[in-house]
Amino acid sequence: MTPSSERDRDDQPRIDDDERRRVHKRTLIVVVMSEVLGGAGLAAGVSVGALLAQEMFGSEGFAGLPTALFTVGSALAAFLIGRVTQRLGRRIALGGGFAAGGLGAIGVVAAAATVSVPLLLVSLFVYGSGTATNLQARYAGTDLALPARRGTAVSIAMVSTTFGAVAGPNLIEPLGALAIGIGIPALSGPFLLAAAAYLAAGIILFTFLRPDPFLIARRMDAAARAVSGAQEQATPRRGRGVYVGATVMVLTQIAMVAIMTMTPVHMTSHHHGLGDIGLVISLHIAAMFLPSLVTGVLVDRLGRAPVAIASGVTLLLAGGVAALAPGDSLVLVIVALILLGLGWNFGVIAGTALLIDATVPANRARTQGTVDVLMALAGAGGGAMSGMVMAGTSFAGLSLAGGFLAVLLIPVLLWASRSHRSTIEGADRGA
Repeated sequence: MTPSSERDRDDQPRIDDDERRRVHKRTLIVVVMSEVLGGAGLAAGVSVGALLAQEMFGSEGFAGLPTALFTVGSALAAFLIGRVTQRLGRRIALGGGFAAGGLGAIGVVAAAATVSVPLLLVSLFVYGSGTATNLQARYAGTDLALPARRGTAVSIAMVSTTFGAVAGPNLIEPLGALAIGIGIPALSGPFLLAAAAYLAAGIILFTFLRPDPFLIARRMDAAARAVSGAQEQATPRRGRGVYVGATVMVLTQIAMVAIMTMTPVHMTSHHHGLGDIGLVISLHIAAMFLPSLVTGVLVDRLGRAPVAIASGVTLLLAGGVAALAPGDSLVLVIVALILLGLGWNFGVIAGTALLIDATVPANRARTQGTVDVLMALAGAGGGAMSGMVMAGTSFAGLSLAGGFLAVLLIPVLLWASRSHRSTIEGADRGA
């Protein structure tokens, strides 16, 4: 018996199915509370990050620096959270991740107050931990979910983010007034909310995520394998679904980020005001998260692959509408960005379910962290390349390229389906 399994045996009591359901329900409640706060912390800070960098550097050329630092910081945090979860469980990993994000937000406020560029750079990097933790928390709700309910469990966590993400940007002005009132720059105000929200989310997870759902799931899996006579493996193999699920999420992320990033630039060049841009982006964010409850049910009832295919088709439609819409048509831009958010929602929930199905507790958290690193880097690459593609072609060219990239999901899923059938048929012939 491994040390980790001994620790699980000592720390966690044996539970039956009724107890598993009770702990699962409690876990979902705790995750929802933390995700609402996490969404507020994420949205409030990101909304003014570029403006704060521009103000402190005195140049528009550095306005994109916060996004780059958030992304790199979130990628590293996702990697670490996955490893810590694998060893110590969700409670410590997620609680620590949100705490780091909160400390990063405090550092941003201090950097703005003291006009310290080095402190700003370091703090923005650490602040990215909150972004990664907010995304990783969706996995906690699936640890004790039945396989037929995993899509729904993911969706509950994701839809919770919407409330905080919508509320955060709407508090920018009062938070700016609060910041001025206590003698710090107005643009640091939203980071005050981010600090409070992230720290509160971390405290909630660390305090109430007991017993730890991941540790219980790992113990239950080990017990089931022992009963069935299966040999315990130090590093169980990952299923093909890991690579398929990762591909779905990465391609979805690239397509969504590339088009979304350049939409404000495209709208500005066609004389749309900040109010129009804010409306489009807010509706896009709502489309990314609000449909989650319906999407989760579809993933569980129709299957992972059909919803993932629907993601590719929806993203292609989004790219087509964005490419063909006249630059002065606010309605069609809204339609395109809503479709873009919906396609992303389909892909992330279906891909997450595929990933969970293809792993076991002994390798699940580590794999989840690695895949979220790929998602973060894919988003960074999509955002970075989008400007060059648009400069070399046009917004229409970029939109079509993003849509066609997403359609690559379909052959990947068909290949995986054929390979799975071939494996089953081979096993039947061997039998």
